Amino acid sequence: MGKRYGFDPAGPVTGLFFLVLAGLFLAEGLAEESIVSATVLAPVVLIGLGLVGTVRVLTRSRRRRLR
Repeated sequence: MGKRYGFDPAGPVTGLFFLVLAGLFLAEGLAEESIVSATVLAPVVLIGLGLVGTVRVLTRSRRRRLR
């Protein structure tokens, strides 16, 4: 039995971010009117991608398994 690693939050954070974006785009496509304007959505997507990238970089050591 090898060493057990702790919980890595990068996967769930990334998945949750993309699920929220997918839901937002789906709601936008099904709605008659615009839910969120592009001037708000673009910075939110960029900031979210930056946060997801930061979480992935900070938790990289949890995913690395050295031999």
